[in-house]
Amino acid sequence: MTEPKPLRVGMVGYAFMGAAHSHAWRTAPRFFDLTLAPELTAVAGRNEQGVRAAAAKFGWGSVETDWRRLIERDDIDLVDICTPGNTHAEIAIAALEAGKHVLCEKPLANSVEEAELMTAAAEAAAARGVFSMCGFSYRRTPALALAKRMVEDGRLGELRHVRAQYLQDWLSDANAPMTWRLDKSKSGSGSLGDIGAHSIDAAQWITGRNITGVSALLETFVKERPVGGDLVGLGGRGGADSPRGPVTVDDAALFTARFEGTPDAGAAAGTDGNGAAAQPAPGPIGIFEATRFALGRKNAMRLELNGTKGSLAFDFEDMNSLQVYDSAQEPDAGFRKIMVTEPSHPYTGNWWPTGHGLGYEHGFTHQVVDLVTAIGAGERPSPSFADALQVQKVLAAVEASADNASHWQKV
Repeated sequence: MTEPKPLRVGMVGYAFMGAAHSHAWRTAPRFFDLTLAPELTAVAGRNEQGVRAAAAKFGWGSVETDWRRLIERDDIDLVDICTPGNTHAEIAIAALEAGKHVLCEKPLANSVEEAELMTAAAEAAAARGVFSMCGFSYRRTPALALAKRMVEDGRLGELRHVRAQYLQDWLSDANAPMTWRLDKSKSGSGSLGDIGAHSIDAAQWITGRNITGVSALLETFVKERPVGGDLVGLGGRGGADSPRGPVTVDDAALFTARFEGTPDAGAAAGTDGNGAAAQPAPGPIGIFEATRFALGRKNAMRLELNGTKGSLAFDFEDMNSLQVYDSAQEPDAGFRKIMVTEPSHPYTGNWWPTGHGLGYEHGFTHQVVDLVTAIGAGERPSPSFADALQVQKVLAAVEASADNASHWQKV
């Protein structure tokens, strides 16, 4: 058997996402048969002491303190971007133009304009056999992948409702310190882009339909926070008397949405049966919530779909199960629970025996598997930068709606 060709990876950033990605690059080839062999060649970060410590801890072969040096290196085939959103466009475009494949964390950028430039660069690179993917890792949760399969198989019938929540509580303490995630110039937005983007992508991916319109409300509960504290953005506490800086992003986001429709039988023929041009049937309606102030909720990424034949419900805090309701088979029974740990379920056959669940880190491993498999086959991976651009457009529409007071009808 021929040894797989190396895929030499250079990663930019080494904190929370860097740790998750490092684990994934090391783990994927040990549980999945890949056509390319990932190698942790180099990691880049501005703090030399910090990046060297990360390289030693996670097993990277070398370090750089400037991401540009990483892109210049001939021994790097793929650049993995795990930095704040304000840096994504510059790094990704430079890497693609240098002939490097790119994996970029979500959201793709901090603005639609940046995301459009990145997508154009990705399209041009793909024509040369250089590929890119955005890291919406929840797509690789086996239960959500099974949900998509069920929707595609018509198990839910015509979709009517999409109900999405992403609930966390790590910022509920008003004395939790400032982080880059609370600085709009670095993060682009708050709970909306940080966690709401996952819900938007998952909803569009599973339904196979894009969001076409929104009506939104954003709220910042804590306007100032202690500065000089935890910069990773996941925990810690500042003193009540510490110097405080302004929070420039949303703490919570709420919006209703309309998804694109599908043609009915008449539309498929080009008319509505009376000779007039047929119109697509209305798409499902959706409601989305993202907050980091839901006390008691640690990582409740939830999605529920209701159709004419049945429903699906998922909660990442119980990530190895999927709730399913089939109106034909069990009209009086309500939801039943599927343990998504069988070999026939997406991804799970490469891991543990039936009933032995997976964890948060496995989504990143599956992300590496899908990316490496696509590159090895010379195929474009998914989600593409174009898919991520669509999410960016929804984020921008939500912010625009929230800024427009005319959307709010007083009672």
